[in-house]
Amino acid sequence: MDNSKRAVVVTGFGPFGEHTVNASWVAVQELKKLGLGTDVDLHVHEVPVEYQQVQSLVPSLWKQYHPLLVVHVGVSGMATTVTLEKCGRNHGYKGLDNSSFCPDSQCCVVGGPDCINSIIDMESVCKRVNASGLGVAVSVSRDAGRYLCDFTYYTSLYLSHGRSAFIHVPPLGKPYSKEDLGRALQAVIQEMLELMDQAEGKIHCQQHFH
Repeated sequence: MDNSKRAVVVTGFGPFGEHTVNASWVAVQELKKLGLGTDVDLHVHEVPVEYQQVQSLVPSLWKQYHPLLVVHVGVSGMATTVTLEKCGRNHGYKGLDNSSFCPDSQCCVVGGPDCINSIIDMESVCKRVNASGLGVAVSVSRDAGRYLCDFTYYTSLYLSHGRSAFIHVPPLGKPYSKEDLGRALQAVIQEMLELMDQAEGKIHCQQHFH
């Protein structure tokens, strides 16, 4: 592995319910073709729509790649824009997954905080991408839906102390093509990395004065 490169992990979900082809995984595969520039090592993973799989897979991604950022992508049948989720929530998981399971506790981490925010300023990412003339609308949400998307996001936020992001995409063709969604993911994640670099820069500047 090239250590001068920064690792970024992006996940999409496998099929579930009426989503026999999951737009999130299709979009992530399109992103993989485009890449995130020469200084980023991009790793993509498909996540099964199962709570227990998420609980073992998400920590293993952090361990394996020590990524700067993990971005989870999911599909939402209600979304008409590419939607940036600000936070993950711990409680209220009653929906059964692909193996007809849901956690007894109905929460992600017993005793964890109710809600964890991403360290990334999603409003800022949203404004910048919308101003860039990408041709794909981006919006921000505070509710990732209390299913596998939200569950995965919270789990990742909890493990990474907020260094995770979640992006909801609409189903394919409603209205965007897989190429559109791939370009949108690329633009959004590049903005996220840019903001993280700026924040990092500020921290270094402050350290020099102490």
